[in-house]
Amino acid sequence: MHPFRAAARQKLAEIRAQGRYRVFTPLRKDAARFPVFAMQDGDTTRDITVWSSNDYLGMGVHPQVIQATVDAAQTMGAGAGGTRNIAGTSQLHDALEAELADLHGKQAALLFTSGFVANQAALSGLLTSLPDWQVFSDAKNHASMIAGIAAVKSLGPRAKLHIFAHNNLADLEARLAAAPPDAPKLIAFESVYSMDGDIAPIGAICDLAARYNALTYLDEVHAVGLYGPQGAGVAERDGVAHRVDIIEGTLAKGFGCHGGYIAADAELVDYLRSTAAGFIFTTALPPTTLAAALASIRQVRTDPARRASLFERAAALKAKLDAAGIPRIPTDSHIVPVHVGNAARCRAISQQLLADFAIYATPINYPTVPVGQERLRLTASPLHTDAMMDALVLALRDVMREEKREAA
Repeated sequence: MHPFRAAARQKLAEIRAQGRYRVFTPLRKDAARFPVFAMQDGDTTRDITVWSSNDYLGMGVHPQVIQATVDAAQTMGAGAGGTRNIAGTSQLHDALEAELADLHGKQAALLFTSGFVANQAALSGLLTSLPDWQVFSDAKNHASMIAGIAAVKSLGPRAKLHIFAHNNLADLEARLAAAPPDAPKLIAFESVYSMDGDIAPIGAICDLAARYNALTYLDEVHAVGLYGPQGAGVAERDGVAHRVDIIEGTLAKGFGCHGGYIAADAELVDYLRSTAAGFIFTTALPPTTLAAALASIRQVRTDPARRASLFERAAALKAKLDAAGIPRIPTDSHIVPVHVGNAARCRAISQQLLADFAIYATPINYPTVPVGQERLRLTASPLHTDAMMDALVLALRDVMREEKREAA
């Protein structure tokens, strides 16, 4: 037997024993009834209320977005047919990049096939431009940012990665001050951290970047579409987007579609367009996705009521959980984490919610969160009703009480 086979089997056995083996649950999204999905259960089909979707605003089922998808498929077909440099660029790519640049108040934008690829390709492309980068990365940055920042390890002893304590300005400044003063510096961080739901002090980080001549790279994946007067993110809400050098976002969450992007000044975008392997050597986004995303962004920018409804729904869910005594992690964002603290228990609670109450809430375990911080991550869209919330709270209370009795 090849050594890989034994290693893989051992690792999978360890993951199963730790209660964090990932099992996919096939669900059929129902555009007319979101957030209700359909689940095949033997010979029958069950309605399932989903509480873990990243389609935060329900834009993936918006009639205008769906119609834009249909129209693009009928006129332009299903796929782009090539990379951006080989017959894969259409007027829709240009229009969407222009829309994203305008959304963020930047000179230019660049599309990628996903938010993960945007972070990995943009950061690695940027950090291989010089041999002595000093990179300052928040301790809770997403895996896609870590993958892109890993490029600094290939640059030799002059380049260095500094991991600063999460959202800790004092630690960040101490590390900036200790770095070689003339070396190129980059601060990489997120606006809304998706597992804890907390928000970075963007303006204060920009102050430090200006003081120490560092570029800023801000991941707004869990904020674009949701925060700010036009839905451009927390940087727009806080009035500091113009101070951030590179804003990275996604089309797959607040906008309900697919794909990732960066927005920055024209020279920086042109550099990455010309050097980032993750952009150059992959097939371009298809016209259906582009048309849907363009329609979604234009709708969201002019629909503050939809964004306000999201935050009203999140606040209502938090209040109902608190009133029922269900332990949640406090957040200032739309994300509502319910603390469990054990991987096996977290998975069991999720499975019982699905089996007994037709509620889907994904367990979040290591390595997504540290061991001991396992949780259910809930998101309430504008389309989640009070009745859905009440059913969720009652189910959680019953299941978590039963788990405690069994543990005792």
